[in-house]
Amino acid sequence: MVTPRMQQIIADAQPIGWVLEPFAKELLAHGKLTIPKGILTDSLDTARKFLAAAKHPVVIKAVSADIVHKTELQAVVTGIQDPEILASQMQRLLALKGCRQVLVEEMIFGIEILVGAKNDVQFGPVVVLGPGGTGVELYNDTAIRLAPVTPADVYSMVDSLGAKPVFEGFRGRPGVNMEELTRLVVTFSHLLMDLEPYFSSIDLNPVICTPDRCVVADARIMLLP
Repeated sequence: MVTPRMQQIIADAQPIGWVLEPFAKELLAHGKLTIPKGILTDSLDTARKFLAAAKHPVVIKAVSADIVHKTELQAVVTGIQDPEILASQMQRLLALKGCRQVLVEEMIFGIEILVGAKNDVQFGPVVVLGPGGTGVELYNDTAIRLAPVTPADVYSMVDSLGAKPVFEGFRGRPGVNMEELTRLVVTFSHLLMDLEPYFSSIDLNPVICTPDRCVVADARIMLLP
């Protein structure tokens, strides 16, 4: 079900054609997907307090309607532990075009997975699954199913991937928690059916999977005209 808040997020994003990351994640959280702990702020003091309370390093990201692909402008800074580095990088990001706030989040460490969707003109929403992060270009390896998917579909998608060993774990590394990944993908696929009138594509890249959970670390929702 699309809640009033989800409808408001979509309506606010219509003029630019896509949903900014913090609001895309808020929308996904309303759809029962797991997102990192984080804050949206323009206050260095607030960002420093978040860093001080964090148990792990943090990542900061520019939030701007003028920046769709953040990596091209170095608009994402990871692994921040030092308050002074936080201050200097936050100042730099806020100077980027259209950036009035930054997203400060806990860093999650694990296996990077791509979960995405396309709203096909003929078939409707389709779910895409594959290795994520830089692995998207490295492997060029995805599985596609019509939404909504079942748990059996998710296992079948993983089985069809050339990168299946990444999901299973190799060279002593732990694999993906398949129960959590399956829950996320199935839940996502049902959310797609609710969002069908609104979106053209959705990229959750990466979804970071630990032995305990799968978390949407980055999200971009492109809207239909």
